[in-house]
Amino acid sequence: MIPVLLLAAVTVTFQPAKPTIGDPIALQFPGAVRLDESPQYEIVSQQGNRAVVRTFRARPIEIHGTLEGAPFRDLLIPIHSVLKGNDKLDPAPLEPPHAVPYPREPWYWLGGALLVAAAIWTLVALLAKRRARKAAEPPLTPLEQFRRSVLALQPTSPMPWAQLADATRAYLAMGDELTTTQLLQRVTVGREIVAEILRQGDYEKFSPWGAPQGDFETLRAKALELPALFEPPTVEEQAA
Repeated sequence: MIPVLLLAAVTVTFQPAKPTIGDPIALQFPGAVRLDESPQYEIVSQQGNRAVVRTFRARPIEIHGTLEGAPFRDLLIPIHSVLKGNDKLDPAPLEPPHAVPYPREPWYWLGGALLVAAAIWTLVALLAKRRARKAAEPPLTPLEQFRRSVLALQPTSPMPWAQLADATRAYLAMGDELTTTQLLQRVTVGREIVAEILRQGDYEKFSPWGAPQGDFETLRAKALELPALFEPPTVEEQAA
C-alpha cells in the first residue's frame, strides 16, 4: 500500500510504504515539483512531478519546495528504524581473526632462482677449470698434432682424403703455404707416398667426380710412417 499525504488539499504519494534509513523514497506529486536542498535529506533525482530522496537520519524528515510554482512546506515523511523491538544494541561478539596461510609462491621462485644461480656458477667453475687445465698443458709439437689428426681419421669421416692431405701438408710445409707442386719439390724422401696422399686430397676437393677408389687405411698407415723418414735416428737406433 502506498501512503498518501494531504498537503493543502493536494494528494502526494510515496513509496516504500515504510521507508528506513538509506532507502530511496519516490515521491509522486500532482504537478511539476521542485524540491529545495535540505540537510534533512538528499535529493537523488527529480523530474516533472516525480522526485526521489533519501536520508540517513533516524527521525521524520520535512520535505519543502515548490509545486506548480507555489511553495510548500509541512510535508513530513516518517522514517522507520531498522532495529528490532527491544533491541539491546549490544555489539555482536567479535571472533578471533583467522590465520592467513603464509604464501608459498615466493619460496618457489626463490628456490628456482637459487637452482639457476647454482647451475650457472657450476658451469662457470667447470669452464674456468678446463681453461686452466688447457693453459697448464704444454702445446702439441707439429709431430704430435700430425699423429693426432691422422689417427682421428676414418674412411667414414667427412672428406677423409682431403683431411689426410691437409694434415700431411701442414706437417711437411712447417707453416708455409705451399701448393702440391711446391711441396713435392721440397720433399726428398717418401715422395711417392706424399704425392699419392696430396693427389687423392686434391681430387676429393676439386674434382666433380671426387677422389678415385683407394685403400684409405693403407695410405693412412703410410702417412703415419712419414715422420720416421724425416727425423734423424736416435742414439739408441744408431747404436743398434
